[in-house]
Amino acid sequence: MEAFADYSHAIVSVALMVVFGLVLSPLSAVKKTGAGLAPGCEPDADYGSSVYRWHRTYVNLAETMGFFVGAVGVAILAGANPFWVNLLASLFFVSRLVLAFVHIKGIGKPDMSARSFLYVAGWLACIILCLMAVLAVLG
Repeated sequence: MEAFADYSHAIVSVALMVVFGLVLSPLSAVKKTGAGLAPGCEPDADYGSSVYRWHRTYVNLAETMGFFVGAVGVAILAGANPFWVNLLASLFFVSRLVLAFVHIKGIGKPDMSARSFLYVAGWLACIILCLMAVLAVLG
């Protein structure tokens, strides 16, 4: 484990993201069940509906989880700079927490609002992590 000690914040960020997804899944399901939807059904695409917003919060997290875990994993395995890996992984995690809050509360418009900018912040963190991994391997 000592080999990964320098990446402790990044590893914790990944673990917390997984826990966050595991918590959002049943919370979203409970909201959908309360609205009378059968398991596996999607609510109508209406940002005015809290059921839809909870569903989108979970689905958005699930859509990006693999990319985040992959980006952090390859950056760590490649030996990329621990400071930046930890910072970017933590930034991604915080951006997802804030994005979830914005989604659930229905803050802003569906497009080109706080939601979009928070999504891009996390997306950019993953891109940079991947580029750092490539540079660490090739450099």
